[in-house]
Amino acid sequence: MTNVSLTVNGQVHDLQIDTRTTLLDALREHIQLTGTKKGCDHGQCGACTVIVKGRRINSCLTLAVMHEGDHITTIEGLGSPESMHPMQAAFVKHDGYQCGYCTPGQICSAVAMLSELGAGVPSHVTQDLAAQPGLTPAEVRERMSGNLCRCGAYSNIFDAIWEVAGGGA
Repeated sequence: MTNVSLTVNGQVHDLQIDTRTTLLDALREHIQLTGTKKGCDHGQCGACTVIVKGRRINSCLTLAVMHEGDHITTIEGLGSPESMHPMQAAFVKHDGYQCGYCTPGQICSAVAMLSELGAGVPSHVTQDLAAQPGLTPAEVRERMSGNLCRCGAYSNIFDAIWEVAGGGA
């Protein structure tokens, strides 16, 4: 067991955990933030996506002890039912969920993805690596490809992201 201090959604949590505890398990089991979901536990589905230092990560693939001092944002830190983040509101508006299991990871990924795009981080479909990547359907789809939806709500998820990104309603 080791002591680790995690800053999650602006609140410091001092934990005593096994050094092998994933960030996902620390969030769900030790801090009781169950919005982040455990899907495949292998980094292939994106259900566990959270934002760490402004970048999206699969929390099932990283150890909690590696994030001492990092700012971690989960779905609970983006907004609440009373005061939703614009991405959360767009997912509701566009019915970007069905069963809802993947939705927290989809939303966290989408929020961080738009920040990455705005910061000029290229993707595999970016045509000119020296230029600012543009907001295109291909960019959005490629950048969100690590988040799977077993219900197949992809067109609605895209519509929600596209609206928030300024691509249209």
